[in-house]
Amino acid sequence: MTLRTLTRRLALGLVLGLAGGALAGAPAHADTKLKVVLNWKYQGPQGMFFLAQDRGYFKAEGLDVSFDQGNGSGAAVPLVANGTYDMGFGDINALIELVAKKPVDAPIAVYVMFNQPPFTIAVKADSPIKTPKDLEGKTLGGAANDGALKLFPAFCKLAKIDCTTIKITNMQPNLREQMLMQGQVDGVFGYVNTIRFSAKMIGVGEDKLRYINFGEYGMDLYSNGIIVSSDLVKSKPEAIKGFLRALNKGVIDMLKDPDAAVAAVAKREPLIKVPVERERLDATLKAEMNHPEIAKIGLGNVDPARLKLAIDILVDANNLPTTPKVDQIFTPAFLPPVADLPKSLF
Repeated sequence: MTLRTLTRRLALGLVLGLAGGALAGAPAHADTKLKVVLNWKYQGPQGMFFLAQDRGYFKAEGLDVSFDQGNGSGAAVPLVANGTYDMGFGDINALIELVAKKPVDAPIAVYVMFNQPPFTIAVKADSPIKTPKDLEGKTLGGAANDGALKLFPAFCKLAKIDCTTIKITNMQPNLREQMLMQGQVDGVFGYVNTIRFSAKMIGVGEDKLRYINFGEYGMDLYSNGIIVSSDLVKSKPEAIKGFLRALNKGVIDMLKDPDAAVAAVAKREPLIKVPVERERLDATLKAEMNHPEIAKIGLGNVDPARLKLAIDILVDANNLPTTPKVDQIFTPAFLPPVADLPKSLF
């Protein structure tokens, strides 16, 4: 072997060795990171998200998903719109209002979880307030980003009451039930099951409260769903599909084993009262997620005609500047096949 040949072989070996070392040291393809804001503090009905996370469903889709607690279903929408989060579990009606006012680069809903209207005004059981008309001249309280509070002008119009005579007081969410029971306000805004079980947590029985439910006065609205940013739709559509496939598996697991779902929440927030959160989950399934339409279209999907009616109600009642189209609010493009969506919750 000549010196030149030996030199070439040594050089080639060095190059291959360096290349192999570089490849061995190179990181594997990183998972797509997604930041998600929830609707509220950690509670039983959020168990579907954490089951999907704990059981590796997001990871299997190549996703690295992080969840943050929310501060109201309405608050999730602007946080996704301004890019703080990629996704949110937020109120569809707040999304309709946003799209009506600022349609350019607005988020869009891709999986609607709560298909029955949970919006309510809670009053004490012995209150003289029996009907919406009785609210006139009274003081009502709610968190600034509460979905029911944001819908109150629409409720006033449909229920034919004079909103201008009603005083609205903003309060911290954790003080809502206490302020109601102490008589500091005459009624409070919220989701029925949020109020019911938050009251239970402070020792207030169900017999101590009554509810004026928006759905009983013509507001057959959708509520919370997965909302994604316009940037994510454009840049990572496959990540959205993967997220929904994983989440849908989490929903199915939650329906099969509600105790496991609540346990997954308790891992994140050990201070929750597990029996109460299990009751809250059961009540949410029955009252907020169990619209008869899911037997045909599946949980996560929407009825376009019903959503159009909801859009029209909000635009008219709130004098919104434009009327969004259904496909500006919701798209089924990222959903798993309808055959894979839950058709029954019980």
